[in-house]
Amino acid sequence: MQHINWNSRLLVIRGPKGVGKSTLMQQYIKQHFPAGDRHVLYCSADTNYFSTHTLLDLAENFVMMGGQWLFIDEVHKYPGWSREIKEIYDLYHELHIVLSGSSLIQINDGQADLSRRLMPYDMPGLSLREFIHLDTGLDIKPVSLDQLLDNPSKVCMDIISKCHPLEHFARYRQFGYYPFYFEEKQDYYDKLENTVNYIVDVELTKYRSLDVGYTRQVKALLHVISQMTPYEVDISKLSKASGISRQSTLKYLTNMEEANLIRRVFTNLMTVTDLQKPDKIYLDNPNLLYTLSLEKPEIGTVRETFFANQLASAGHKVEYAGYKKGDFRIDGDIVIEVGGQDKGFSQVADQENAYVAADDIESAYMRKIPLWAFGFLY
Repeated sequence: MQHINWNSRLLVIRGPKGVGKSTLMQQYIKQHFPAGDRHVLYCSADTNYFSTHTLLDLAENFVMMGGQWLFIDEVHKYPGWSREIKEIYDLYHELHIVLSGSSLIQINDGQADLSRRLMPYDMPGLSLREFIHLDTGLDIKPVSLDQLLDNPSKVCMDIISKCHPLEHFARYRQFGYYPFYFEEKQDYYDKLENTVNYIVDVELTKYRSLDVGYTRQVKALLHVISQMTPYEVDISKLSKASGISRQSTLKYLTNMEEANLIRRVFTNLMTVTDLQKPDKIYLDNPNLLYTLSLEKPEIGTVRETFFANQLASAGHKVEYAGYKKGDFRIDGDIVIEVGGQDKGFSQVADQENAYVAADDIESAYMRKIPLWAFGFLY
């Protein structure tokens, strides 16, 4: 909430289903407007009201009644939304418009180019820090990556003085990324699987032209990825296992990443082409691993999935460091090897600005940093 410039006349909060976009909008209204304030209106674009009314009708009537802040949830479900939002923006200069939509929402969809008007914000799921806050009430401030790498011992000791992160870390990796865990704990995996099915069956078919006949194969592809070790990316095997052609497999991998279901990692993001084979493939977050994997996920995959997710969610560029050069290169010049508590520096010994992110340790020692500490970046 603090990162969004709410003074923008037009902004959109994008993110995968279930990360809390609707709750964020409603919380902002509750915190900044008194109860019963008629200058602010929240509505969802997927309600029956819009079967007989337009967004333009709504905005016109609202402004005539003195409306100043219009929050429209699930705007991507309204056909031709961008054209009408552009018209509302141009007509009512005093109106602030806040939208929320799917990760797959297209700001420039051919109907109306909003790219010069609309300020987008991408909302990830919960970080480990946020999970601990919601679970225990502890309000620990986030740290920057520079702060963590410059003085890992101090950062870790400051956090350890308030809680024992390892007490929460295993639970977070299994069911801490989506905030609906705190509503229905016993049904978490069922609800998350339903979310995945909705993204594939509805959003990918509607917004990325996925043929309905291929939805089962795309789900099979997700299950295959959940069983993979990240260093074994074989597109031909993926294609054969899921029953999808090689070229379609590469296309669907791109679409699934746009939907925040997977994460593709490349050696050099600057030169990536649309149908290029990734160097590594992960599910987007560890919770998806535990939901989709038919067996208990391999711990090395869980660790790397967590690390890549938290760094990317905090806004950092995550790339593959290269064969025998470390697991990840962050922001172009930081090399980090991820492993268990006994992981040494042999693989990154000749690398400058290299660190080890080690699981199952509580404190940092020189350039060996607890893996959990990377969950406090946002």
